Amino acid sequence: MDYIKIRFGGILDEIESEIGKTIDGMFRPRALSPTFNCSECTWKPQMDIYETPDAIIILAEIAGVNKEDLDVELNSRAVKISGRRMGKAPGTNSTYRLAEIQYGSFERILYLPVPIDPENVGAIYSNGFLEIRLTRLPLDKTHKVPILDG
Repeated sequence: MDYIKIRFGGILDEIESEIGKTIDGMFRPRALSPTFNCSECTWKPQMDIYETPDAIIILAEIAGVNKEDLDVELNSRAVKISGRRMGKAPGTNSTYRLAEIQYGSFERILYLPVPIDPENVGAIYSNGFLEIRLTRLPLDKTHKVPILDG
């Protein structure tokens, strides 16, 4: 399998992002127990991006998220996938022994390696996976520019 290189910004963007994460991590309230929900906490679903000759496909693993709680926004160079997974409250006589499932809001912004056609996009949500199919814009497409008299 060949992997495509995806640029997530320049070195300054990476440094700024790491500094922001560090500062957020220092001051973000930590959950004291699984029953204490932090409205500011976010999680990041796992995603795959692969490319065919005519499309870019994004596959996001977001089990437990209702379709109505998903939002996909895009332009010709980036896709933003966001949503919310609601927590399930344990019974009144329950005690957590392990709590690994993350709940709350999530957001991922994926920068694409080639321009895509924002008017020709399809999305399917099935069995906990969101698949977004993006049509690539042809790079060899030329436009004739009329020259006006001055």
